[in-house]
Amino acid sequence: MADRTPARVEDGPLVTGQGRFLDDLDPLPGTLVAAVVRSTQPHARLRGVDLSRARAHPGVAAVIGPDEVRAALRPFPLSTGAAMPYYPTGTDKVRFVGEPIAVVVATDRYTAEDAAELVSVDYEPLPAVVSPRAALEPDAPLLHEDAGSNVATDRTFSFGPVDDEFANAAHVVEGEYDFPRYSSVPMECYSVIADWRDGTDGPAVEAWANFHGPFTMVPVMAGALGVPTSRIRLHVPADIGGSFGIKAGIYPYVVLMALASKHSGTPVRWSEDRIEHLLASSTGADRVMRFAAAVTADGTVTALKADLVDNVGAYMRPPEPSTLYRCYGNITGPYRIGAVEIRARAVVTNQMPVGLNRGFGGQQLYFGLERLMDAVSEATGQDVVEVRRRNLVGSFPYETPTGGVYDSGDYVAAVDLAVKNADLPELRARQSEARAAGGFYGVGVGLVVDPSGTNIGYVGLATPSEQRKPGRDKSGSTEHVRVAVDMQGLVTVMLGSVPQGQGHATVARAVAAERLGLPVEQVRAVVDMDTATTPWTVTSGSYSSRFAPLVTSAVVQAADRIAATVRAAAGVLLDAPAEELELADGLVRLRSDPERSVQFRHAAGLVHWDPGALPAGTPARLYEEAAFTPAEVKAATRDDRINSSLCYGFVAEVVAVRIDPDTLEISVDRVSSVHDSGTVLNQQLLDGQVLGALTHGLGGAMYEEFTYADSGQPTSATFLDYLCPTAAETAYELRTDHVVSPSPLTPLGAKGCGEGSSMSFPVAFANAVADALRPAGVPITRLPLHGDVLHKLLESG
Repeated sequence: MADRTPARVEDGPLVTGQGRFLDDLDPLPGTLVAAVVRSTQPHARLRGVDLSRARAHPGVAAVIGPDEVRAALRPFPLSTGAAMPYYPTGTDKVRFVGEPIAVVVATDRYTAEDAAELVSVDYEPLPAVVSPRAALEPDAPLLHEDAGSNVATDRTFSFGPVDDEFANAAHVVEGEYDFPRYSSVPMECYSVIADWRDGTDGPAVEAWANFHGPFTMVPVMAGALGVPTSRIRLHVPADIGGSFGIKAGIYPYVVLMALASKHSGTPVRWSEDRIEHLLASSTGADRVMRFAAAVTADGTVTALKADLVDNVGAYMRPPEPSTLYRCYGNITGPYRIGAVEIRARAVVTNQMPVGLNRGFGGQQLYFGLERLMDAVSEATGQDVVEVRRRNLVGSFPYETPTGGVYDSGDYVAAVDLAVKNADLPELRARQSEARAAGGFYGVGVGLVVDPSGTNIGYVGLATPSEQRKPGRDKSGSTEHVRVAVDMQGLVTVMLGSVPQGQGHATVARAVAAERLGLPVEQVRAVVDMDTATTPWTVTSGSYSSRFAPLVTSAVVQAADRIAATVRAAAGVLLDAPAEELELADGLVRLRSDPERSVQFRHAAGLVHWDPGALPAGTPARLYEEAAFTPAEVKAATRDDRINSSLCYGFVAEVVAVRIDPDTLEISVDRVSSVHDSGTVLNQQLLDGQVLGALTHGLGGAMYEEFTYADSGQPTSATFLDYLCPTAAETAYELRTDHVVSPSPLTPLGAKGCGEGSSMSFPVAFANAVADALRPAGVPITRLPLHGDVLHKLLESG
């Protein structure tokens, strides 16, 4: 498919200050403003919450607290049967600093904040636990007493002769690794407007939120409110100031503000401030993990063991434990490993609950797997590139032991291109020069399989197969699209993918224009969301790189149906068989005689104005809805195998770092990044996604980490302590390239590309630092890495 590089239609309004974010909208008259009272304690029993002074404050319309929440709401439905009920506020206890306790609704934010300070909370402090390892200890403080443990889910899976392979291995290579808790820190924090209405058909909730799916959360919210999903209407504005997953999990604040609206009798608006966001919004899961590989004498990995423990924070908030299972089908990465054993656990601690963060599941998995491959290299005395090349999947489709089916690729070509572009001999020469001068220089490699078009059925793996109810299985990579043509031949494409800046409108216009033979200016895209009118399914949303493989495929289907009707109408005008016509250059023309043509808009006009002239059997409509549902995506099998994504791309990354011998400050010197995302739909957007994912990965590799004192108090709740990379930190030499292996499973051959380097860069960076410090014998087992960490490692080593 030809490269599409029209200007991004999203940019103009944003750079001229005409974006329409939720704070810019005022959809309901009489909307009041809320402030949230939050816990100052990491773990405490609520002996009492006195709301009386706040309720008496002038300008306050309503104040709700634990009593109102318990009386009106049900716990959110969870993905597992763990006895760990989750409400939008603390009820019996608070379990992390920042957990909501009460909501004050007033005439304005100033009044609401003043009144919030009058809420009196009587705490009974309890011991806190913040480390996932500590949470597993038998004497650890329990967050949820009825559960009897801090383990929210614990499953073990085994495929192939794992024990035999380890018994016969020439080498058993092991490693224990820690991946940090960090976030996306979007420019725009959470924002909600909610309106509770009581009617003859029962209560209804209409809400506006900068939420971007998946819409599996709509029934979760409906379950908490005790209303049918048909009585919840959710609007999402066209402009969302970033998310990268943080706004894709459950929005407990939609439910909380709906309840506040019920008590105030008015619509209620709440916008999160930055401190609230850093305290209590959502963050990617931190993981402690242990990997072991059975390795032959020549460096072939024959079996893999993975013990994964995710810290989900105070509650296993839906859609968790997604992070544990999102990469289940690609647990072996790009390697031919025939036997696998996995233990997957999620534990609760007195920290902010986790959710989705760009590359979720993949960041954590590949940090362990690719550090392990470096250890395999060291154990067998082979070069880090060669030991990886020896184990790469070489033919496609390839089925992993856990059920993933890699659709296409050329991993060897991508690795060779990344190494070539990196100029490895030159980097090794720089390393030799640095070491001769008493400095540190290292080169690291990271290879990842990049899943896209997620199958939500993987969440079912958290439940043992014998406990899954027949007929209640889940699968899904469905996306809906609606395409319509007006009487002047202008095309509208309505998307349910709720983007946050990725350029969905630009690409959807280009795809529809090409399929209909139109200039792109004749097509417009609508991306704002209304669950009452926009086509969507429970899997809809912008997450797990779904747009390129799934949404564009639905656009193709809908546009092709429109094209068939337009050809039939043009056949009437040209007195020619529809099958002999083609759409191109804004015309419908005879293939054998292109001069004989009619304008697209005239053919479309006939359908609107003179439908009686259409051939028998031709639908008199230019309005098509398509749902792309790939047959390759099924529910988990009874033996716990699942193809957890539709498509699997590939990333090969080489990272070179320099470490100042005096300050131990780390600087990235060069990055060579090669991506195979199938057919490239828009080179500019693909390049932007690569650059963004690299920067996101850089944040987790060097700067960003949510930290807590042993007492449970957060120690990174402002930007003074939670550091994010800026443009200055990305001023390294970057060499990007692409290998194109079209997917046979999507009409355009496209795969996702939005997450790859966020998964590969952190571990490639860690491998480079480990290579730089190899003469000092310093082990690298965790992120982030910066001068302070290196000082401690060198002192302890």
